[in-house]
Amino acid sequence: MRMVDIILKKRRGLELSSEEIDFFVQGYTHDKIPDYQAAAFLMAAFFQGFSPRETGDLTISMARSGDQADLSGIPGIKVDKHSTGGVGDKVTLIVGPLVAAAGVPVAKMSGRGLGHTGGTIDKLESIPGFKVTMDNQSFLEQVRNLKLAVVAQTGQLAPADKKLYALRDVTATVESIPLIAASVMSKKIAAGADAIVLDVKVGSGAFMKNPSDAFSLARTMVEIGHRLGRQTVALITDMDQPLGFAIGNALEVKEAIETLRDNGPADLKEICICLGCEMLGLAGIEKDQLAARRKLEDLLKSGAALNKLKEFVQAQGGNPQVVDHFDLLPQASDIHQVTALTDGYVREIQSEQVGLAAMWLGAGRATKESVIDLAVGVVLRKKVGDFVNKGEVIAELHVNENKEITKVADMLRQAYVLQREPVEAKDILLGKVTKEDL
Repeated sequence: MRMVDIILKKRRGLELSSEEIDFFVQGYTHDKIPDYQAAAFLMAAFFQGFSPRETGDLTISMARSGDQADLSGIPGIKVDKHSTGGVGDKVTLIVGPLVAAAGVPVAKMSGRGLGHTGGTIDKLESIPGFKVTMDNQSFLEQVRNLKLAVVAQTGQLAPADKKLYALRDVTATVESIPLIAASVMSKKIAAGADAIVLDVKVGSGAFMKNPSDAFSLARTMVEIGHRLGRQTVALITDMDQPLGFAIGNALEVKEAIETLRDNGPADLKEICICLGCEMLGLAGIEKDQLAARRKLEDLLKSGAALNKLKEFVQAQGGNPQVVDHFDLLPQASDIHQVTALTDGYVREIQSEQVGLAAMWLGAGRATKESVIDLAVGVVLRKKVGDFVNKGEVIAELHVNENKEITKVADMLRQAYVLQREPVEAKDILLGKVTKEDL
């Protein structure tokens, strides 16, 4: 088998065999296929696409390129949750304890952030003492006992994806739905869950900017999941404004805790409930959506979900007192208020612009080597549909250095799009894709 023949076959639009796809993935991962041939293959795939069977084969080959977690020793159906990424997305910090309190085992491997703000692991590291690494036996035992563990993803989990994504990034082949779907699902398959709930973001702050592409990606990932024997559901959710009010690591931890107290932003709570209902359904704990919603609401009101967060933090070496004492979290040295220059109703908040503003303050990474400031970030004071008076505070900047303060304030003002007429806020949940929709 020769790589040049595989490139030619895909360039002609022909379907590749499982063996040919595996030859490419394993060969490139182990440096037997050079970058120039891999780049040519990716470009051919970008233009010719993959069939559902090819996409599934690509996913499983990438998943098998490195370590694969074995969660079979944990009783029950293990359900993983994945978001395609958005500004202010601290959902895992809420949904994990919430569904674990309902009895769903959550064994999650998460990544660090690159871009707007930190990832789930960076957010958890805002909690003093919290450990994001543990040996496999301790990880499994914690999930058995507590129903919840979240650790940093290892470099040996789907290494093919890491290597291929780096090449796609520099060859203009990122925006391919089969390649994106295989990238996401290979890590989920390797992580060992029995079922997967996907949160596919769409809008100004998401990778997918329009609903058509978001639904297409959701269908592709759901099909991969079922093809590979994993129950999979995708929710399409709005990212035309940041999720919740806080953007920045410690600030988002604080907002997640408030949400588990049943005192968080309405949009953040709603998306967590929606995702949680799907997780309860796939786990076989509560198939009826209304009953599942009532169960999750009760866990918030009773304090059971908040107590699960405390147990989770303590189990991983963190200080559980942060749940009751926010001053134990990293604090910025200064808070700068950003005021509106005109009157109007908020029609849109350009999420990407807000995320970039937070990154300028130090809340995110411009490169993998960048050091995150866990204390800094942005807290919005107005959301879509709110009326703003000229001179009224629309956001607060939590800063430790003032060198970019004027620039960041201007970025935030530009992110707010105002109009004279009242605005009706749209639903956070835009759609759902299940096996029946394929």
